[in-house]
Formats: sequence, C-alpha cells, structure tokens
Amino acid sequence: MIETKVFGDSLKKNGFNFYAGVPCSYQKYLINYAINYSSYIMSSNEGDAVASCSGAYYTGKKPVILMQNSGLGNAVSPLTSLAYNYKIPMLGFISLRGEPGTKDEPQHKLMGEITCDLLDLMRIKWTFLKTNTAEAINQIKDASKIIEQKDSFFFVIRKNSFTKLDLIKDLNDNSSIIKRAEVLKLISFSRKKDTVLIATTGKTGRELFELNDSPKNFYMTGSMGCLSSFSLGISKNSSKNVIAIDGDGSLLMRMGNLSTIGYYKPKNLLHILLDNFSHDSTGGQFTTSLNTDFKNIAKSCGYSICLNVDSISDLELAINNWYKDPQLTFIHVNILSGSISNLGRPNISPYQMSERFKQNFD
Repeated sequence: MIETKVFGDSLKKNGFNFYAGVPCSYQKYLINYAINYSSYIMSSNEGDAVASCSGAYYTGKKPVILMQNSGLGNAVSPLTSLAYNYKIPMLGFISLRGEPGTKDEPQHKLMGEITCDLLDLMRIKWTFLKTNTAEAINQIKDASKIIEQKDSFFFVIRKNSFTKLDLIKDLNDNSSIIKRAEVLKLISFSRKKDTVLIATTGKTGRELFELNDSPKNFYMTGSMGCLSSFSLGISKNSSKNVIAIDGDGSLLMRMGNLSTIGYYKPKNLLHILLDNFSHDSTGGQFTTSLNTDFKNIAKSCGYSICLNVDSISDLELAINNWYKDPQLTFIHVNILSGSISNLGRPNISPYQMSERFKQNFD
C-alpha cells in the first residue's frame, strides 16, 4: 500500500498544490491528506471539480482532481469542452469501482468495464497507480513532466491503495440527536395506502431496505443527485403519493432540480432531506450543507410548504399534514452521521427491485 502522507508530500514537492473533487471510499485517505495539508474544494459534482481545477490553473496552481469513476459521466463535458479545448492540464485520480473480476456493488458494473475506454476516448493519458510508495512517487514525477507539456494525466486507482490517514479536524458541527433509522422507521411504518418511497443512494436506501423492505420502495443505487428528478417523473404521471428521501450530498450535486420541481408543483410529492453534513457512504468527509439554507432555497424555487424540523414528533406532524392536505412540500431534517450496526445491502438485484416496483403502476 502507498504511504498516504509520504505520497501527498511528494505531490506537494512536485508543485501540486490545489485539489478539488467529490469523495470516494477508495480515495478517502488521499482526500483527507488534501483537506489536512493542502487547499481542497469539496465540489458538489465532478464536473464542477473539473471547472474549479481549470480556474485554479489560471492563477498559477497545478490542480489535482479526485473522483470516483461513477462521477466520470458528470465530468465528461468540462473535460472535453473546457480542459481539452483550452489545453488546461490537470492531474487526476479516478477510483476504479466495478473493476472486472472483482466483487462490487451492481451500480458500478458497467462503468467499471468502460472507465479506461472513456479516458482513451477523451484523449486523456492515464495509467494504473502502483501500490508501492516509491514506484508511485516516481509515477508522479513522470506525470508532472507530461503536465508541463499542457497535457492532463490521470491515475486509475484500485481498492486498498492508500494507508489510513485521519482528518485532523472535523469541519462540521453536527448537534442533531436524530438518527436516520428513526426517520426511516417513521416514514415507512406510517405510510398511507398508495404511497411509494424513493430512497437516495448509499446508506439511506440500505437502511430502508433492512428496516422495512417493501415492493412500494425504490432504492436508488448510484445515480447520485437524481433522486428528486426521478421522483418528479413519477409524481407528475401518477396519482400515488410520492415521498422522496434525499441526502445532503445528493441534493447538492443537482440542486437545480429544486427549481424544476417548484415550477411544476406536484401536490403528491413530499421531499424530505436528511442532512448529516457529510458524505456518509464514501468516507465521511464534509459536505457544504452547513452554510446552505435548504428550506428557503426550496421556498424560493416554488415549493408550497417548506419546513425545518428538529424532532421526530414534529416530523410526524408535518408528514400527517401533508397526507391530509397534499401540497408540494419540502422538509429539512438534521440527522446524526453513522448508520445502524452491521448494515447490510439489498439482497435483490436492481432489476428485480425495478420490476416489482413497476407493478405499483400497472
């Protein structure tokens, strides 16, 4: 494995002094290094990270982008129309989730098969990052020479490449006492007839599956940020009640969805945001939600009712009011980080879940 602190110091020695990205568990410790010892922007999505790296380049920085391969799709446009056209070089680290021949979550299968091909198609030079510290440092030296020629260079990272490195300081002050599981139990066990639940990717969907699986539940696996638009598509074309259970990292990734939903105002949509100020499923790094007033943003986007709640009893009251008088509603709930112990994963495939969910509308 690569000694993370030594490797990070080598990056700094080679002039790489600015980072931007979206967390991935494979790169957790390298991201922690960037936060601890360098300048790091926690981007809302990977395309924004590419743009921030591009801007930093013009100020004399040698930028580094950190992302999971699942986010490569978000980055394609700025990589091909901004970085490529303007010859803005950047160093990239992209984790290889879904690597062929390895066991991983189903949402990573296709992207794992095509990641390297996508890099080739975008004419980005790349190689696999070696897991020996000295060899990896030599790779950085070689990559730096390529970047000096105004070409980007990406490293593809496999699982367990970096040694543990903790964050020096927790950047989020979370005073909530509400657990995600408490909220999910309330929503799922009190649901009325003809109500479907849409759970965002990561621990929210996994916990809901374990606590109260139902054919009326849809678990987003991957597609981070798409939960709200997916829920809009259902609510605009069905009379069923739709409860969308979102997360802060997910909503921040595509917050423009709020404006679209507010414009169309489906009364049968209840949008609940579970906000723990962190990317809980991919390493626990902070999100930028702490300084984001989601309630008033949703209100300004056209949601009819917008609430902040800080207790289970207040949340129960708000949900019951929505059932009694359906209006497009947004509820923001601060929750604790972490999840239930020994959290498992759905034991049905995405396709099996999809087929049984579709029967709700037949």
